[in-house]
Amino acid sequence: MTAAEEIRAACFPEDREAVQAIFREYVASPSVSLDYQGHAAEFAGLPGKYAAPDGGLLLAWQAGAVIGCAAWRRVDAERCELKRVYVRPTARGTGLGRRLVERALTLAGAAGYRRVCLDVLPEFTAARQLYADLGFIDDAPVSFNPIPGTAFLGRDLPYAPSPRAPDETIRACNSNS
Repeated sequence: MTAAEEIRAACFPEDREAVQAIFREYVASPSVSLDYQGHAAEFAGLPGKYAAPDGGLLLAWQAGAVIGCAAWRRVDAERCELKRVYVRPTARGTGLGRRLVERALTLAGAAGYRRVCLDVLPEFTAARQLYADLGFIDDAPVSFNPIPGTAFLGRDLPYAPSPRAPDETIRACNSNS
């Protein structure tokens, strides 16, 4: 039996190294370079644009290890952008990606955003299907992405998630940082 997962807000500075590690794994995962995103500066300045109240960053933990993440950042007063949704290979196929996205949508709506936007690379077929299942539709880009075939998607908020599994928990960051 596998240990229960916990989805919680990343705490800074405590979780900085864990966030940087999974973000680095994420940017290394596609077959194309994501260097155009300027991720080195983003990672060095965490939480940066993902800091509350304009953004958020969730980590999924299992048995003391980070197994997934999702983040959002402000585009304007009504829209945010979903970023860095990633599930480590050992946790894929468990529905964790869906739970991370659902939680991010719920929290972004609670923060007052009326719409969430994102881009998804053509090779991320499971993510594309997940976003379609969650009601995302074609939308205008909110950030630069030069990769051919990238889908730019959006959906209105608030979002009403499916009921959580009894073993899933969420804990807010208790840090004053």
